[in-house]
Amino acid sequence: MNFAWFKQFLPRGLYGRAALILLVPVIAIQLVVSVAFIQRHFERVTRQMTESMLREVDLVVSRVESADSLAAARAVVADLAEPLGLSVALPDYAGQGMGGDRRRVQDLTGIVVIDTIRLNLRQIRGIDLSDGAVVTLYLDTRWGPMRVVFPRDWVSASNPHQLLVIMVAVSILMTVISYIFLRNQLRPIHRMAEAAEAFGKGHSVPYHPSGASEVRTAGRAFLDMRARIERQIEQRTLMLSGISHDLRTPLTRLRLGLSMLPDDPETRDDISAMEKDVAEMAKMIDAFLEFSRMGAVMADPEPVDPLELVRAVVGDQRRMGRQVTLVNCPEECPDLMLRPDAIRRALENLIGNAVRYGRRAEVSVQLTARSLRIAVEDDGPGIPPERREEALRPFTRLDPARNQDRGQGVGLGLAIAADIVRRHGGELKLGTSARLGGLSAELVLPR
Repeated sequence: MNFAWFKQFLPRGLYGRAALILLVPVIAIQLVVSVAFIQRHFERVTRQMTESMLREVDLVVSRVESADSLAAARAVVADLAEPLGLSVALPDYAGQGMGGDRRRVQDLTGIVVIDTIRLNLRQIRGIDLSDGAVVTLYLDTRWGPMRVVFPRDWVSASNPHQLLVIMVAVSILMTVISYIFLRNQLRPIHRMAEAAEAFGKGHSVPYHPSGASEVRTAGRAFLDMRARIERQIEQRTLMLSGISHDLRTPLTRLRLGLSMLPDDPETRDDISAMEKDVAEMAKMIDAFLEFSRMGAVMADPEPVDPLELVRAVVGDQRRMGRQVTLVNCPEECPDLMLRPDAIRRALENLIGNAVRYGRRAEVSVQLTARSLRIAVEDDGPGIPPERREEALRPFTRLDPARNQDRGQGVGLGLAIAADIVRRHGGELKLGTSARLGGLSAELVLPR
């Protein structure tokens, strides 16, 4: 049996699920105990008390039935009523119209009282429990109708709900106390989740393991993992920076050597090609160095108006002579915690790729309940779906897919943009532009 539909009604947070685990057994036990207690205790006790009281009523009725006259019957009633604590009226023509039973709606034990009386007293004509303090019985005798009144406490417990109220109150109190302790145990997990989420966005927040021993162990493991990752990033940055700097020296010697060669018509073309290759290598080294340092120099997030940032980037690109248009932009948007320089660079890389491999680019902004989407679309050749994941890798140039005659690149534009978005907790999605037919690169930033 498939219960997947039921999951949509369950809480998604850890607090909600823990509270559900805590409350469901308590409520189930309360219901079972309450039903069992009402059925097996109150019902049985009420029935036993009512049967005991009916023996006294039956004694009075039998003596009245065996009397020789109405006067003798009234004398018997007078002799028995006071010792038994009963109020008896014979004959009682005022209640002659009483032909049914009466009780209050909330009087649950009254159901058992009425059933027991009617089962054991054949002379009964009506039972009145509308007054919660007394029980009034209307009976038929050979000397006329008779009314018998006695206290309600003699056939049922005076406060049958007290135990249930106490039980529910204690359960609520213990549930609140348990939830407080549970919240204190879950708080360290929540703090660790916040630290992990912040680290995933490139921001290291202070975190100290606390809570239960298992949570402390997980917290220390997270701190060790974070420290190892930070050391690896630092070592990678230092290594790549060192390699890039070391390569500048031979490139400089190559430039000097090429510049000192004689201007010979036979070798002029070869020298020009070699100078072009050296310039391309220098450009690649600069991009390589910049990519390796990107994570280290990225600033902390700050409140930024994303619409103003997008408008400023599009305006700068238009002033550079590029055919970039801002379309489908909302009028206003709340500030988001962003790194403005990094987002600006990601947008510039995407727009640069769009105008390099296409004739024009369109930038659109879409605001949803959970994310901000910035799409850059072009009318170029696009990227096949099976190679889009490969295109996001550093130093990947999809020569068959992109037009190399429109400009030279080192294959870092999409990789840098994807890394910047990931550090903001978002994602870079590649697709096909529905309007222009080229590539659609969409920055998805969480709100």
